[in-house]
Parts: sequence; C-alpha cells; structure tokens
Amino acid sequence: MEICCKHCSKGVQILTATELITFENKIALEFEAGHIKAPVHLSGGNEEELIRIFREVKESDWIFSTHRNHYHALLKGVPPDMVFAEIMKGNSINLQFPEYNFFTSAIVGGILPIALGVAMTGQKVWCFLGDMAAETGIFHECEKYAEAEKLPITFIVEDNGLSVCTPTNCVWQGTSWYKPITGHYRYKPTWPHQGSGKWVTF
Repeated sequence: MEICCKHCSKGVQILTATELITFENKIALEFEAGHIKAPVHLSGGNEEELIRIFREVKESDWIFSTHRNHYHALLKGVPPDMVFAEIMKGNSINLQFPEYNFFTSAIVGGILPIALGVAMTGQKVWCFLGDMAAETGIFHECEKYAEAEKLPITFIVEDNGLSVCTPTNCVWQGTSWYKPITGHYRYKPTWPHQGSGKWVTF
C-alpha cells in the first residue's frame, strides 16, 4: 500500500487527512472480506485534530496509544506498509513499534502507568486515551502524579462522547479531568466502536 508522506520541520512524517482516510477504508475492506482474523477499531472523524497535534511531536518523542491507534502510528512516522502488515496479522488493537518509540495497549487505561514510567526517565511522552478512560481512577492518579512531579508528559483525551457504545456523560454523569498537562479534543466518529458496521465471521 503506497501512501506518500510530507515531512514537518521536526522530521516526523505527516500524512494528509485524505491519506489517513484512504488507509482506514482499505483496512475496512480487508476486515469485511474476512482477511483480518481479529477485531479492528477504526479511526475516523478526527484527522485534522491529530494532524495538528502531531505537528508538535518530535521524532524522538514517545507515543503511547489505545486500541484505536492506526492514525497515531501513521502520524508518528511508522511506514504505512508496516502498519498495514501488522493489522493484517491481527494486531490492530495492540500495535507495537519500539524502533519508532510507539506502544499501545488494548486494555482501557492500561497504557497510562507505562507512559508515566517513561516520562519519569525525563523523555518526552504523548499519551492518548479516550473519554471513557479519562474517567477512571488510574488516569486521575497518573495525571496527578505527573503534574505534581512536572514530568514531560502530555495526555491527550480523544473525546467521541462514548464509553464503548453508551454516552459517556450518561455513564459517568459529567467530566472533571482537565488539567494543564492534559489536552483534549472532541470529534464525531465515522466508524462504529469495533469493526466497520458489517457482520464478519472470523
């Protein structure tokens, strides 16, 4: 799968929104054809927000992500062919590219203490999480510790308004997780929580 990339001044590959969407559409087709023998969590609707954020990410920075991680890997500079190959192997929800300082966890909140630990070594960390994970105790503990110790970590809450398939505000009755070290953006997803919206038999 050939996708051209532009480079920002800091050396990290930046794909366009169209290129990101094209990549996920390709993954959806492979999933619907039954070629991916595992769950996939597609990204969509947040292309421009992520492109803006990743313009600030340096090649040496660390990225920690969630089960919905394809865009993050591509924008960190992992070659599209490499990301595609791992997804086809069934690793969509737990992509790991140590040579690019890129790690994920499919466990809600599971990546947070790992990201915090790396930040404790003094290295710059960007940690992505959803609005559901942002309501958990592990996030509040990590955020509080990072802020108190002035660690070089930025948490990014990707808020699609849903905790799996239930409105987050209904589940948690409001939100209270904004602090100086936490970024946030809202978006309307173009894909369902899991899969492409079509039944697939693994």
